[in-house]
Amino acid sequence: MSVKRNRAAATDVAVAAGAVKWTRKNMEMDAAKLEAARRILGVRTEKETVDRALDQVVFRSEVLSALDRLAAAGGIEDIYGNQE
Repeated sequence: MSVKRNRAAATDVAVAAGAVKWTRKNMEMDAAKLEAARRILGVRTEKETVDRALDQVVFRSEVLSALDRLAAAGGIEDIYGNQE
């Protein structure tokens, strides 16, 4: 099933892959946390809230992985001389 989404809401992974595969889930969750996340993320629906929150988790993992690779490669040269 092909689902069109607003590109701004799509994850970089989904955009790079060219498609988003959706799956239906039925789960219990803390309504207050869901509402807080909805407000923080600035979205209207619960579905958008969960999707954007998952985007954030995936993005965080990608950033941390990139930083680990950067550190393993020797880090970044301190061009300002502030390194101690």
